[in-house]
Amino acid sequence: MIPTLPPMQPDIGRLTGLVFELAAQLHIERTRRLALETALERAGTLPSGAIEALADDAPLLARSRQELEASMRKLLRVLGDDPDPRTPLSGDVPSRPSSV
Repeated sequence: MIPTLPPMQPDIGRLTGLVFELAAQLHIERTRRLALETALERAGTLPSGAIEALADDAPLLARSRQELEASMRKLLRVLGDDPDPRTPLSGDVPSRPSSV
C-alpha cells in the first residue's frame, strides 16, 4: 500500500526539491536499465521479447510494488522533513560527526 501524504502545506522549495530528486532518480534508473539490457543482449543472454514477457510475472510485480512503496515513503518524507531544499533526502544520508 502506498503511504498517504501527511497533512501539511509544502512550500515551493520542497516541491522543487522533490521534482529534482525524482528527475535524478529517473535518470539514474533509466541509465542503469539500459546498460543492463545492452550488456545482456550483447552477451546473448537476453533473448528478444524477454522483458516484455515478464509483464505478468507475479513475483516481479510484487517486488516492484515493494520497491515503489519504499521509494514513495522516501519521497513523501521530502515534503515533511528539513525545509532546506538543497538536501531533499537528507534523512537517507548518514550525518558526519560534528567536531566538539
